[in-house]
Amino acid sequence: MRRLYTVNPTRQHRLGEGFGRDDFHIDFDRRQVTCPNGQVSAGWHGPYPTSEPAGAPLIVARFAKSQCQPCPDRTRCTSAPARNVGFPPRELRDLQLRVRAEQQTPEWKARYALRSGVEGAVNEFAHGHGMRRCRYRGQPKAHLQHVLTAIAVNIERLSGQPATEESPTPRPPTAFQTYLDQHGISRSKSWRTLGT
Repeated sequence: MRRLYTVNPTRQHRLGEGFGRDDFHIDFDRRQVTCPNGQVSAGWHGPYPTSEPAGAPLIVARFAKSQCQPCPDRTRCTSAPARNVGFPPRELRDLQLRVRAEQQTPEWKARYALRSGVEGAVNEFAHGHGMRRCRYRGQPKAHLQHVLTAIAVNIERLSGQPATEESPTPRPPTAFQTYLDQHGISRSKSWRTLGT
C-alpha cells in the first residue's frame, strides 16, 4: 500500500507564511496549475515515483523564470528562480484533502487520542531506552532484551505511582464469567475469581 502523506510538507506550510501548495489551483482536466497571482504553469510532468518505495507518485507543475522573476510576491512563494509545485494524482489528492479535513473534527481527535498514547509508549522505548539498536545478536537474544526492558519500564512506572491506603476495587467479571453466572454454570477453582 502506498503511503499518503496527510501533513503538508511544503516549506511555506511549515513556516506558516507565503504561498503553500494549497494556495495554488490545480486543474487536472487541463493539466495546469494557477498560482495565487493568476499565472498558469508552463509545464505538467509526471506522475513520477518518489524516492521512497512506499511513497505516492508525484506530479510536478513547473512555472517559467519569466513568470516568477517579475512577480512582486516571489520571495513569499519560492527562493528558487521559479516555482515548482508537486502534488499526488487526482484520486490521491482528493483523498488527502478529505483526510486533512477529517483531522480537524473533534471525533477524529478523540479517536487519535488513543493512538497518541500508544505512540508515546513506542517513542519512550525507541528514544528513552535505545530500542532501535539491539545489544545482542540473534532473534532470541533481541526478544529477551525487549522483554527485560519492558519489565524495567513497568517497574519504573509502578514505582512512580503514589502509595494509596485504600484497597483496589475488584475488576468487573469478564463477559465469559458473566455468561457462566447467568446460566448457573459453576466456575472451576483454578479460574480467576476477580469480580465475584
